Amino acid sequence: MRPARPEWALVRVGRVVFSSSEDLTRVVRAKVVAAETALVSCVTAAAEGLFATLFPGDCRLCGTPLIKISRLPVCQDCLLAMRPMEGSRCALCGERLSGPYRMPSPDGEAICGLCRESEPAFMKAAAYGSYEGGLRDLIHLLKYEHMRPAAQVLGRMLAEVVSVLAPSFHGGEPVVVPVPLHASKLRQRGFNQVELITRAALKLKPAGLELALHPEVLERGRPTASQTGLSIHQRRENMRGAFAVLRPDLVRERDVLLVDDVMTTGTTVSECARVLRRAGANRVWVATVARTLKHEVTFAVPERSADDEEVRMAMAAHG
Repeated sequence: MRPARPEWALVRVGRVVFSSSEDLTRVVRAKVVAAETALVSCVTAAAEGLFATLFPGDCRLCGTPLIKISRLPVCQDCLLAMRPMEGSRCALCGERLSGPYRMPSPDGEAICGLCRESEPAFMKAAAYGSYEGGLRDLIHLLKYEHMRPAAQVLGRMLAEVVSVLAPSFHGGEPVVVPVPLHASKLRQRGFNQVELITRAALKLKPAGLELALHPEVLERGRPTASQTGLSIHQRRENMRGAFAVLRPDLVRERDVLLVDDVMTTGTTVSECARVLRRAGANRVWVATVARTLKHEVTFAVPERSADDEEVRMAMAAHG
């Protein structure tokens, strides 16, 4: 019979040498504690990362410390300050109208001088707000800093615009087409911000409509230069031939709701509307989250006026 091992005898377990069973228990316990500590560290790091996402330090627009859980680092005051546009605007393109020479058209609406001179390819364009201040910054957060939660807020704004346009959809529910990015820009950004905003808007079923989004209809066939600093004629030439209709079967003899994030001079949406109508679309409406408004006064003229001399005098005085 093997003699009993004395209490002080050494016990080898793997590479660890213990002087007793009590020492073995102590070391195993130490290993468990170390493993638990490592796990807690990992969980803590993950929690800190989640906390940093849910509780960003300051509002990205005004710098105010944020105190509420939000995926979007923008305070409530900044969001509430993004109000719809007010005042009189062109019934066709949505440009600001003002001045003492504003005259109603036979249907009670007025149009700007540019729409009077050259009727746009679309029926009507509408936007939620002016492209400035917090609204402009929020759009930039989505486009250039890839903060996708901003699309939900912008989508709610776009849904309001669609609701405003909805009463004029006499031919049934229109096909919804977002303005596309060029393939190179799409690869660089990773997403089309217009499509994200539009999807968020349509989920809200504006005006109770079940609208279908078809991003495959339009293609931007070539990259276009920046429109900044270009004249109206140069902008048109820059966009000429940039878009093509890939699925004419989806728009032929149908009305189309064209969507973009920002409307500046209307050159982009006008070119898109032109190729859509050439492909067989009946009518095109334009909905955007924001539009650039001219700082100077734009005089309105009636859709049909018997007194062209007065109109010319008004526009000459403005110039």
